[in-house]
Amino acid sequence: MEFGLSEEQTLLQDSLNRYLDDASSLEQVKTLVDNPATGLWTGLAELGVPALLIAESAGGVGLGCVEAALVSESLGAHTAPVPFIGTVVMAPLAIALAGVEQDALLAAIASGNTTVGVAVAESIAARADAGVVSDGANLSGKALFVLDFGADQYLVADDKRALFLVAADAYGLQARSLATIDKTRPSGELVFSNTPATRLTDDPDVLRQVIDAGRVMLAADTLGAAQNMLDQSVEYAKQREQFNRPIASFQAVKHMCAEMAAELEPCRALVWYAAHTLDAVADEATLTACHAKAHLAETGTFVAKTATEVHGGMGFTDLLGLHYWFKRIGFNRQMLGAPEMVREEAARVQDLVG
Repeated sequence: MEFGLSEEQTLLQDSLNRYLDDASSLEQVKTLVDNPATGLWTGLAELGVPALLIAESAGGVGLGCVEAALVSESLGAHTAPVPFIGTVVMAPLAIALAGVEQDALLAAIASGNTTVGVAVAESIAARADAGVVSDGANLSGKALFVLDFGADQYLVADDKRALFLVAADAYGLQARSLATIDKTRPSGELVFSNTPATRLTDDPDVLRQVIDAGRVMLAADTLGAAQNMLDQSVEYAKQREQFNRPIASFQAVKHMCAEMAAELEPCRALVWYAAHTLDAVADEATLTACHAKAHLAETGTFVAKTATEVHGGMGFTDLLGLHYWFKRIGFNRQMLGAPEMVREEAARVQDLVG
């Protein structure tokens, strides 16, 4: 029995990392967050990233959630400012699970010509003034913290946990950008006023599986970002000198780097298995997705904090840009449920609480 990545999966991640090393370097990221461009997304489309989970019959490559998690890890490691979790994972998965005919949309996603934002946060927890209601064909209300905001289409959940597709230019839809700590991934709110929508499914189990997948991808993104912060810390400690010697020779710094590595390494298997359950072990998928999301949120926060401390005062500067990874980890921690909320959901799944 194999408990690791296949040769093809390793090749996929290595190829993507080689592309992102140049196309999403820190210098490129600093430019793209202030002046969004399509070059990076076009390059990813040429590599087949938007087509990952789409069936070959609809123009995709027909891979699974483990491969998607590996891509998400690489995007997090490079803080790539591109749509992914909503467009590439959650939206195609929702369409596939709903069993509806959306071949034209799937083909457009697979080619990289169409992006899909996801507005399901109110299904997890809603503010008093937020929530979306449906009369069967039209939506009204407000959805906050939309993933892949600024998309061509939106996947929206109503208060009955049904899923709808809404065009970005639909009548009665207002899209407002929200300021968040992470500049690499825009978020926003959608306000619906009797807005026409296409119903995908009324089955709440579809929404549950879509949220599970989103949580695993956020965990994988955090894994990549945290690993990059650890790697940067080790390299910085080797080069930075105090008292005429590298700070890597100081026992305190060694312990900080070792503790980060010790906390992070088990997370990799957790994320891989969580992604595997999405495809192959449905009964464990929700529980494992909750565990992965909550644990990576906590571990990622620890690594982000400790890595910044290893860098000392330089860790706060834009010159090193460490804050891009720090803020990405913070964004991931809150999206689709903070760790405390997700652990409570895991307890409910196990019938440990009412």
